[in-house]
Amino acid sequence: MSILRGPGGCPWDHKQTLATLKEHLVEESHEVLDAIDSGDRGKLKEELGDLLLQVVFQSQLCREEGAFTFDDVAATICEKLIRRHPHVFGDTQVSGSDEVLKNWEAIKKSEKKDGTRSTLEGVPKSLPALHKAHLVQKRAARVGFDWENIQGALKKLDEEVGEVREAITDDDEQAVGEELGDVLFAAVNVCRFSGHNPEELLHQTIRKFTRRFEYVEHAVHAQGKQLADCPLEELERYWEDAKKRE
Repeated sequence: MSILRGPGGCPWDHKQTLATLKEHLVEESHEVLDAIDSGDRGKLKEELGDLLLQVVFQSQLCREEGAFTFDDVAATICEKLIRRHPHVFGDTQVSGSDEVLKNWEAIKKSEKKDGTRSTLEGVPKSLPALHKAHLVQKRAARVGFDWENIQGALKKLDEEVGEVREAITDDDEQAVGEELGDVLFAAVNVCRFSGHNPEELLHQTIRKFTRRFEYVEHAVHAQGKQLADCPLEELERYWEDAKKRE
């Protein structure tokens, strides 16, 4: 990367900035996720290399600024891992992973110079909303702000659905939007209690819907018709066929 950015290097690489590389970082991260889902380890190896390139690339830009080097990046994460794992690199005793997470949050707070680090500080603003809600709830739960069990989360979900119904009955458009947001947040809590990541669950459901909808399309087209020409009852029959085939 130093050669690519240096004299006689690549014109495209010369033009890049930290800002222009943001979209590539996002794209490469998602390609890694797709490779994981595919189960193809060769593909994963390739995509992890592409993701690593983004770290190297940005580190090179910062090296040119005199800010830090790639070695500094590696050293910093090593220092952080050692500091936040006193049960491995020190004498701290833990009873399990839950205590590890509580200690991790406590150590993160102690790293703040004035000691006032918020539990929710550092949650990336650009995360997809479901993933972000999941992370926010996990952070809050680690410091004890949580339901005692999944029944509390389910009761809250039922309550929020009821409030959506009330807002719709009142024909209050703003309230409907707000209450629907609360339903989504409450549903994320239920996912978390049941040990599922809501972002991944929704992706699975989207894939399932897409698979079944494509079956309906093919079935309709095989009859020489278009979806818009079919009554809903007919489409629902094909939909049920798709479910049975699975």
